[in-house]
Amino acid sequence: MQPALAEAPDDLNIAVILSAGIESGWDGTLIDSLERVKNEKPHGLDISWTYTDPLWGDDAGDAMRLFADSGEYDIIWAHSTYSDQVKKMKDEYPGILFVVVGSGNEGLGGNQYWVYKRVHEAGYVLGVMAGKLTKSNTLGVVGTFPADDVNDEINAFFAGARSVNPDIKQKVAFIESWYDPGKASEMTSAQISTGADIIFSLAGNFKPCEEAGIFCFGNFSDNHSYSPSTVVSSALAVWDPDVKWIVDEWWDHKANGTPYGGNTDIVWHGMADGGSNIAPYHALADAVPAEVKAEVENTVAGIKSGALQVPLDTSAPASN
Repeated sequence: MQPALAEAPDDLNIAVILSAGIESGWDGTLIDSLERVKNEKPHGLDISWTYTDPLWGDDAGDAMRLFADSGEYDIIWAHSTYSDQVKKMKDEYPGILFVVVGSGNEGLGGNQYWVYKRVHEAGYVLGVMAGKLTKSNTLGVVGTFPADDVNDEINAFFAGARSVNPDIKQKVAFIESWYDPGKASEMTSAQISTGADIIFSLAGNFKPCEEAGIFCFGNFSDNHSYSPSTVVSSALAVWDPDVKWIVDEWWDHKANGTPYGGNTDIVWHGMADGGSNIAPYHALADAVPAEVKAEVENTVAGIKSGALQVPLDTSAPASN
């Protein structure tokens, strides 16, 4: 006799611990992906979620415990570096699937899953565009922190630029914060003053680009609306394949009794998997020459087909 399978669930409730708020590209793009996956109804599930204000440290741990103790949530998705908090409670709640995201986490396995987001392939594509569009051959990047999943994108951007323009010089600065508009403005202006005529801003302040009348690129979400006259495109984070992976793992556990098998090594979904992309040109479409658009399209196609492998370089980038 085969053991009876558990009754398949028909709904899924997710508690989301945010780190920066839904206005940020990091958190906002996750909520967008949850909405898209909800509409697809994987396994016929009715998916709902609750998200917190930005929380860190003990506050984040307290929120996770409240969600777990309520008995109402199947997945606790802690959307940044929270493995220290999950480590203290995951074994107390073996039926809950915990998710941590990005660099700085520890792969704990079991009922903790480790989602990673690399958008370096999209950064490479933007670099190709920048390498073709620049007139000064000097490109600037303003980053947040020099973390693994920030460095990869910056290095890929310059690699893409040099693939079409070997004379590129690079300017790199970090604001050492996830959000500091004043410092982002200061560092962007400094790069422009040293000759950068295109800025890739991971820090989200485009005012200096507007004042200088130069092009910028945005990051993680489509930043065009923030500065329609300067943001040509953006590197996009798309969490749909990550959310579907986690939903499938939870479903298999609940419906089939399969033990959770959280990953201890980094898992990420690339451009070919639908995990990243670049934003449309929007109102600046006519400002991008046809031959540059063709180069960009060929680069994206090469990455998606596997013909072009974008180097993964997580070393700390610097100006030259």
